[in-house]
Amino acid sequence: MTVETLDAESLAMLEDTLRKTMLSTSGAELDAALAELGWAEMLADIPDVAIPLVFRLLGETGSHASILNDVLLETIGGLPGGTPPMPYAGGGWVVWERSANAEPTLGGLPLRRVPDGETMRLGETRRAVSWWLIGSARAMLSLARQHALDRVQFGKPIASFQAIRHRLAETLVAIEGAEATLGLPGTESPDLTAMLAKAAAGKAALTAARHCQQVLGGIGFTAEHELDRHVKRALVLDGLLGNTKELTRKVGAGLRARGSVPRLADL
Repeated sequence: MTVETLDAESLAMLEDTLRKTMLSTSGAELDAALAELGWAEMLADIPDVAIPLVFRLLGETGSHASILNDVLLETIGGLPGGTPPMPYAGGGWVVWERSANAEPTLGGLPLRRVPDGETMRLGETRRAVSWWLIGSARAMLSLARQHALDRVQFGKPIASFQAIRHRLAETLVAIEGAEATLGLPGTESPDLTAMLAKAAAGKAALTAARHCQQVLGGIGFTAEHELDRHVKRALVLDGLLGNTKELTRKVGAGLRARGSVPRLADL
């Protein structure tokens, strides 16, 4: 299967199948289901299609799987089935368990802290997490938008109030901006564009979490509401492979040391 042979109808069918699968399973069960759907082949043959699609859907559905390991192993040439250490915010390291984790989790994800790890190429893995963050941000925006349309105050939907519209609009702008950053070719400086994309996606997800909680009001702060899962997920994924603040500082320091800024896009 190649990008050329995957027409629009086939891509739509694949997305529909993946979405239904993720809505019904999660964790190790989803790992098995994705394996049956040919995740390994998609990652090897059409990564430019598979990674954005699968990880965005993970964010939108609120499900999770250990397939980030596969993206990293594909990048570094590791053996399939491994769990390579990944950097986490604050100088820590974690591994993403492929089986159920009996230890305390981070935001409901089977991440286990480990003493240290080895610096490696993380460009494609950062892009995968970026798509996951964008999917989560879009899920939060969808929840807030629907609530704004349904909730009535003073005889009209709160979606008609300017303050609500501003929060939703700012969230959408942040998401669209992050997606645009992910669209940069990155041929000249792939690591730089991946860090910028991860930072932008993390900022977009955190913006969505903040604004959408405000739109939802009191119910948005309860653990019973679906938004809670997406907020926790966004906080954890932002920290994975470097959070927004760390990556921004790292990029800035690198550009100052270099003394110039590479062309990232042709305008």
